[in-house]
Amino acid sequence: MSDTIEKEKFVELNYKVIDEKTGDVLVTVDYPIGYVHGINDVMNEEVTKHLDGKKVGDVIEVPIDMKKVYGERDESLVFTDNIENVPEEYREIGTTITMENDKGEPKSFIVTRFDDKTLTVDGNNPLCGREVVFVLEILTIRDATDEEVDLGGAVGADPDINDILNS
Repeated sequence: MSDTIEKEKFVELNYKVIDEKTGDVLVTVDYPIGYVHGINDVMNEEVTKHLDGKKVGDVIEVPIDMKKVYGERDESLVFTDNIENVPEEYREIGTTITMENDKGEPKSFIVTRFDDKTLTVDGNNPLCGREVVFVLEILTIRDATDEEVDLGGAVGADPDINDILNS
């Protein structure tokens, strides 16, 4: 059994995403994310290719220009409204609000700030327009079961990292 990451190996890892400019940690995942390498590339392809050949205990840093993934920020997706027009349950930073355009297509917006008078939501992906570094720690590598290969990850796995990266 190979102890390096290669196709059809089940891999568990933790990771965080750091803004290169500010050094701020933008995303932290402290619970193991499990996936089958080469079958369900749950992360950006740039990140995944850097995992090939790595071993348990390795910590790698992968710089990614998120402008290439999500594009530049679109300020037309930032809206500020009078706080009185916003229901109480949405008056918290980080709350996701799903709205529909005139065609009925859903779009998620995140509450980014509010005060006594206004509330601002942003429809850009939080990583949009940033240069970041993914810091990944490899925790487990083993042969994937047939069922895991079929599913692309752990049986009954939750959460799905794509929810984090594609929100």
